[in-house]
Amino acid sequence: MKKMCALAAIAAWAVSAPAFAATDAECQDMWKKADANSDGNVSGGEAIRYISFMRVAGMTVATEGTITQGEFMNACKADAYKAKKADAGAPLKGSNSFTEGQAKDRIIAQGMDGVTGLKKDADGIWRGTAQQGGKSVEVAVDYKGNVVTANQ
Repeated sequence: MKKMCALAAIAAWAVSAPAFAATDAECQDMWKKADANSDGNVSGGEAIRYISFMRVAGMTVATEGTITQGEFMNACKADAYKAKKADAGAPLKGSNSFTEGQAKDRIIAQGMDGVTGLKKDADGIWRGTAQQGGKSVEVAVDYKGNVVTANQ
């Protein structure tokens, strides 16, 4: 009986424990890929997705459009660059307080670009189109920040 209680306590702790942040080595590898031109900053086209991830996580950069290595590493260690998996049944109806820009950031952070035509519908869901893998897809962002495409 004591073993069962101990196992239950360990299982409960494991479920409630926070996810572990990326390691220094993982963040260094990600930095090398992000800083494609090796100029010591992530800027221009190489920064768009990472800046969107940072804004979604509530982070800012000192210079708009440019991420320093220090800013990048801090965001990486805080797991700001992890793509979020959508909740089952998303997009979910509900009162959506995201602005159009915030919805767009969430879409870009999920690996899409060319976001156009975003409009909030009567269910509180931002809907528009984006480019994913060179193809146009319908995309939706719900009040929880779930991003889904018509293909999902």
